[in-house]
Amino acid sequence: QWTNYIHGWQDRWVVLKNNTLSYYKSQDETEYGCRGSLCLSKAVITAHEFDECRLDISVNDSVWYLRAQDPEHRHQWIESIELHRADSGYGSESSLRRHGSMLSLTSATSGYSATSTSSFKKGHSLREKLAEMETFRDILCRQVDTLQKYFDSCADAVSKDELQRDKIVEDDEDDFPNTRTDGEFLHNNNGSKEKLFQSLNPKGINGIDFKGEAITFKATTAGILATLSHCIDLMVKREDSWQKRLDKEGPNSLINEDEFFDAVEAALDRQDKIEEQSQTEKTRIQRSDAVPLGDAYSSSGTHRFSEKVEEMVQSHMTYSLQDVGGDANWQLVIEEGEMKVYRREVEENGIVLDPLKATHSVKGVTGHEVCHYFWDTAYRSDWETTIENFNVVETLSDNAVIVYQTHKRVWPASQRDVLYLSAMRKIMASNENDPDTWLVCNFSVDHDNALPTSRCVRAKINIAMICQTLVSPPDGDKEISRDNILCKITYVANVNPGGWAPASVLRAVAKREYPKFLKRFTSYVQEKTAGKPILF
Repeated sequence: QWTNYIHGWQDRWVVLKNNTLSYYKSQDETEYGCRGSLCLSKAVITAHEFDECRLDISVNDSVWYLRAQDPEHRHQWIESIELHRADSGYGSESSLRRHGSMLSLTSATSGYSATSTSSFKKGHSLREKLAEMETFRDILCRQVDTLQKYFDSCADAVSKDELQRDKIVEDDEDDFPNTRTDGEFLHNNNGSKEKLFQSLNPKGINGIDFKGEAITFKATTAGILATLSHCIDLMVKREDSWQKRLDKEGPNSLINEDEFFDAVEAALDRQDKIEEQSQTEKTRIQRSDAVPLGDAYSSSGTHRFSEKVEEMVQSHMTYSLQDVGGDANWQLVIEEGEMKVYRREVEENGIVLDPLKATHSVKGVTGHEVCHYFWDTAYRSDWETTIENFNVVETLSDNAVIVYQTHKRVWPASQRDVLYLSAMRKIMASNENDPDTWLVCNFSVDHDNALPTSRCVRAKINIAMICQTLVSPPDGDKEISRDNILCKITYVANVNPGGWAPASVLRAVAKREYPKFLKRFTSYVQEKTAGKPILF
């Protein structure tokens, strides 16, 4: 269930019962009362147009955003809800008796329970509380109708009773024979007649339990007052944070996900056009392409981050090269020729942290050349189109620098910056059959000369590009040419954006931008190395 902008999608235990959809924080907490419920009699169920796992359930202005684990489960949920509504017979008096009391008591007691209190303390249950208010309103309307029917029945019974009494008095005045033909009259001790009036059974009028309905009516109204109080307190507490978000994020908190995505996509399209126009100018500028020899990159150096660099290099060489094609946790999201992009969905406190992994094969270039152009900041602005500006904060060694860069703002999201250590390494082969392997790893660090500011949201990264050079034997006595070499690239990215954005938007942008980045960058390397001596 989508909870809010801060915590995003969270696992919830959802129960469909008695034409009511209720949710709990977990299955273990069902005995403490639901956190919210929706009456489905007037609900509109909508399958999301782009997200194949998502369904939205709305009652008037209250909307629940839900995601199943896969499209098949979403279809099952939608079918079950529709069938349940059709078979529930909702709207009949019996259904009101069957559902009304239990639902109102459950919702009302949850208003005072520890679960609601904890939600209030966390300050992120306003949407849920508004949904509860809508449900309470529906319940209250049904209970008012039920109680009105009881009162009408009572009034009818009293009217009939008075008519019967008048008839008995008339019969006494006419000295009607003292008989009991229908079982309704008999003599009392004084010799007069009186009707056998049955005492009213609390459940005797249309089967309505007046006492039970009165109790649940009281519980429902108490629940409304408690929930309304929570809503007011939450809005007061969150007013400052809303204002800060509005000032910082712009109007993004006032638009829905579709509008957010449209705005992001339009901004990215504009950036692409600007990049196309400037690319011609970039190609005119020639610079020296002198590349340091491989020996300079064979170790992590002796700077203060040397041990951390070595740890990151070993971790990437151990885990990043593993094949994820058969791993159910990784989804293949893009396949274009030799390039494949995988994603594993991960969220933490509502922030999307999806690890991405891409594999690609590029002809005519070596791993050393690819890593050189990826690592060397002198070429960064030639191929990286998302950066607004960057600078080297500190040079740690010949193959390690600390870089601060700000990325172009993509409205309506906040602008991001990142501070990271970038190291380039030649991986020493353990045997003669191992391919020539190079690696660049970029990971976030802290530095006194580049502290976070209020202007940008500081993102955290852990990125690696691993390049392996494969050489096929040339024909006859010919020398090895670029036609004989192939570079296998493995690119892994773990990015924490540092702040909220809709999960669907982030995933859609990643799906669009990562393939474009890989193709743009590898094409740039091919252009830079064409006709030049091969650098192994």
